[in-house]
Amino acid sequence: MTALQPSYARRMLVPALFTLAALAVLLSLGMWQLDRKVWKENLIAALDRQMAAAPVDLPPAAEWASLSRDKSEFRRVTVPLEFIREARPAYLYSGGSALRDDVKQPGFFVFAPAKLPDGRVVVVNRGYVGMDRTHENPQGPTEITGFLRWPESPSWFVSAHDTKGDIWFLRDPEQMARERGWGEVAPFYIDQEGPMPESGAPRPGRLTVKLRNDHLGYALTWFGLAITLVGVFIALAVRERYYKAP
Repeated sequence: MTALQPSYARRMLVPALFTLAALAVLLSLGMWQLDRKVWKENLIAALDRQMAAAPVDLPPAAEWASLSRDKSEFRRVTVPLEFIREARPAYLYSGGSALRDDVKQPGFFVFAPAKLPDGRVVVVNRGYVGMDRTHENPQGPTEITGFLRWPESPSWFVSAHDTKGDIWFLRDPEQMARERGWGEVAPFYIDQEGPMPESGAPRPGRLTVKLRNDHLGYALTWFGLAITLVGVFIALAVRERYYKAP
């Protein structure tokens, strides 16, 4: 076998180092996407179990600090409460809900404060109404079933609400409470699942979480780029060896 000439080795050194570094990055990204695929599958399974489970009592206020979005969001709960009738609701605009299969048209979700038996206040998304915002006002003590939810993060590009604090674009119960004068509220809110009011408005409903899991496709893309890179390097090495040898 003919020994490689030094000039050829010198010409291939930089491309080889670049190829090795890029190949390590591409393979790492591919493996990371495979890890994300497993994580997403476990998350989907956990959410499916949690949302299909029988509702439990809302934890007492002393335990609220231990609740977190990662572990408690979408937990089904049953809550005895009484809506504060004199409190003005906040209307969250929605062009259609990704979590409610029955909400496909523009309208509003009605957010209202309610007192718990211990006197604390929790904000409840009572359900969907049309653009005319016609709905039934709550009457007396009741018990609702719903899902624990956490506030949305603010955005630089989307205002939380209009100038009057009437129409909202961000699900943030604490900010709603400040604007509406509801007082101190729980750090989470409840998406009401039931019961349905006699008039049918606002219309509560069951949530369905549909998480995309495209990580396998992303992993194959990164691995495909890695294979392409190796092919390009081999083609370069062959060309340098047989067409540019001194």
